[in-house]
Amino acid sequence: MPRLKWLPLLMTVAIAGLAGAQENGVRLPDIGSSAATAVSPSEMKEYGASMLHEMRAYNLILDDPLVGDYLHSLGYRLVSVSDRPDLEFTFFVVRSNEINAFAAPGGYIGVNIGLMNAMHTEDELAAVIAHEIAHVTQQHLLRAFEDSRKSTLPIALAMLGALVATAGRNDDASQAVLMSGVSLMQQRAINFTRYDEIEADRVGIQSLARAGYEPLAMAETFATMQRVMRVNGVDIPEFLRSHPVDVNRIADAKARAVKLDETANVARATIASTPSAPIDVGLPRTDPTLDLSLPGNRRLEQRPAASSGSNTFELMRERARTLNADSPNAIVRYYADELQRNPSSDTSANRYGYALALVRARQPDKAIAQFDKLLAKHPDSSVFQLGMADAEDQAGKRASAFARYEKLSVNFPGNRAIALAFTESLLARNDAESAQRAQDLLRPLLARYNEDPDLQRSFARANELGGDKVRAAEAYAEWNFLNGRAEDALNQLKALSSKQELTYYQRARVDSRITAMTPIVLDLRKRERRSADDEKSGGFSTSAATSLGCRTRLCPDLSLRRNISPQR
Repeated sequence: MPRLKWLPLLMTVAIAGLAGAQENGVRLPDIGSSAATAVSPSEMKEYGASMLHEMRAYNLILDDPLVGDYLHSLGYRLVSVSDRPDLEFTFFVVRSNEINAFAAPGGYIGVNIGLMNAMHTEDELAAVIAHEIAHVTQQHLLRAFEDSRKSTLPIALAMLGALVATAGRNDDASQAVLMSGVSLMQQRAINFTRYDEIEADRVGIQSLARAGYEPLAMAETFATMQRVMRVNGVDIPEFLRSHPVDVNRIADAKARAVKLDETANVARATIASTPSAPIDVGLPRTDPTLDLSLPGNRRLEQRPAASSGSNTFELMRERARTLNADSPNAIVRYYADELQRNPSSDTSANRYGYALALVRARQPDKAIAQFDKLLAKHPDSSVFQLGMADAEDQAGKRASAFARYEKLSVNFPGNRAIALAFTESLLARNDAESAQRAQDLLRPLLARYNEDPDLQRSFARANELGGDKVRAAEAYAEWNFLNGRAEDALNQLKALSSKQELTYYQRARVDSRITAMTPIVLDLRKRERRSADDEKSGGFSTSAATSLGCRTRLCPDLSLRRNISPQR
């Protein structure tokens, strides 16, 4: 029966949708559907964290406290009005110029710098983030797994019966049966994807309206991306590859937005009437009446805004653009040319980007001149004051920079960006007294920002200079762990644990982290062995991300390091 030569391919197709879960031996949680045996929330969280750490290992993450806190603030403004405000999210910035954003297991949402650069307003950026939040709150990753499990096996079994029935024939009937079945499974997957996207649009638009953003921004964002696609020809934005858009979808988004426009107008009017409007050149704070430094969005008493006159989104967009530039001198020329030849480009945001670029290019005196112009217009801007302090510190004007850092620390206690910048200045003095002050600045932040590698590295250095070698070693191990070097971190902690001079409390801390890291390292070793075996056999490994429907080039099994390219 020569037609049965198709059986291996048929069975491969039949089990492909289930391979990821079977391979990892995972069980589905009860989410109110028949997908009640997929991956537990803790496993999803662990995968998302592992993905983020691995991306850091390839310098794919922009760990800037100002841009990061701004994105976190914007994201939780939307989460707080979503259907699942109880879920925990992690928002991070990806060092990529491609126009893309994605949701990964565990509530991890990545936003490319290229997407921020392509957006004209905060409403447009909020639209994309609201869409990705909806993918998480609507459990699309688990539902995609469930759908593939339901449809793939029955279709494959029907194809098997048809192939057996046509096995003795000399025509191409069996091949046609196979191709029809494969096409049917592919179409089911496409239809499910379209449903996910439409539902994410609908839910995202509702969140935009509730948060006081322009609900029409969703449709406008899609249209903007389509214009980029037409201008660049076949260079389709990555977001449109994983989130296909057509005219009907844009029209549907507009229709839904119009229905919600009246509600959105009321919400925007409410926000605008408060003393603290979302337009601010102070530290990133989308709605200053909310404490968005931690999940939960505790409502605070009304407090006056720092100052107004420039959009925080525009400032953070230019900051991200500057920090992501491959060449400091090239980004300096970019801003200098723009400001010289185009009078309309002379905005506070572009001046700020130019000043930051000059600091990166080690031209602090010129940067100080630019910050002087900005502070003349916005003397109370904490963002500009912090930038001036950094420029002065680099220029050797330590007394002036130190006084500025001190004032900012008093006015914004516990602010991560200020604490890290001030710490760098203190540690450059290389003395125990300054190291002690740095420890005092950083210690209160460790619990709130336990996933910040720069914070761990600075704390390690401060303890090293201050003489606390054990705390320094612990912090360096955490820094390695957060940067995708879990095995190195575990080895560091084991070496530390072997020292006889550790106190009871020091040993308890170290042993606790060893216990937490060990299963993570064992899992990574297992994945690496599996990938090596797959390479030898010429096959491939189906990861947890694939089984959960993570649709992005940055969501393969990140233990397969060949799939991640360093920043171009």
